[in-house]
Amino acid sequence: MSTGADRTAFGPMVIVAADQHETRPLIDDPWARRLLPAAGQLAAALTKYRPIRRALITATEKKIPGLWASMLCRKRYVDDALRAALDDGEIEAVVILGAGFDTRACRLPALSAIPVYEVDLPANIDRKRAALTKALGRVPANLTLVPVDFETQNLADALAQHGYTTRRTFFIWEAVTQYLTEDGVRRTFDFLATAPAGSHLAFTYVRKDFLDGTTRYGAEAAYTEFVEKRQLWRFGMAPDDVAAFLAEYGWHEREQAGPEEFRTRYLEPSGRAMPVSEIERSVHATR
Repeated sequence: MSTGADRTAFGPMVIVAADQHETRPLIDDPWARRLLPAAGQLAAALTKYRPIRRALITATEKKIPGLWASMLCRKRYVDDALRAALDDGEIEAVVILGAGFDTRACRLPALSAIPVYEVDLPANIDRKRAALTKALGRVPANLTLVPVDFETQNLADALAQHGYTTRRTFFIWEAVTQYLTEDGVRRTFDFLATAPAGSHLAFTYVRKDFLDGTTRYGAEAAYTEFVEKRQLWRFGMAPDDVAAFLAEYGWHEREQAGPEEFRTRYLEPSGRAMPVSEIERSVHATR
């Protein structure tokens, strides 16, 4: 059954595709546009014209100030953590939870030598398979698509049925936790607690003080739509509570990144003067 979360996969990749037209893209991703449906490909193609690209950025920022840069920076942050772990020879598999139209299996050469499992709602998995087949004629040999509902199905069983075995894994869980209940998040962490030493986890979360209405961070329109009206965003965390939460499941917080880190690490070096959303943060953890 669709909850609405299965229809949120396209927007981030349109932003990545549009960013390819900038002088210095934050992410080098020639695949973003290719895997989008026809309407998304058209939108991405039109953004080669700067006025259209600026108009799309402005429309996005009206809902959540800083969302455009936040989406790009969080992907770059995960990429950097993943590349570092791969370079160190620590990783034997990658599992992307709530993969949507993520392109890492196509655009990161280092992943061609290890198995990659993309987990998502069945509707998104069907769309992803169709997109890959259209763009490549097939699903890449090292990529396995795993349909699962995080709220109702057992993640470990679903992965095992598709050939995943316990090994040092880099888990990516980007822009998913807010769509789940706390029980759904904890069930996923019950699975993550079984990962062997040497595994990595990169995930994002929405601030709890935004979800409970304490602080809107200028994103009143998003609060009205995603929290009050559609009730899609349900789970949040406080930054100071993340380390203890992870420790319950045997994970160690290596770093949290938000607006300040993204500005100094990615935006300023690339000459991009853009705001970054305060309502979402990224975390890199290890076992």
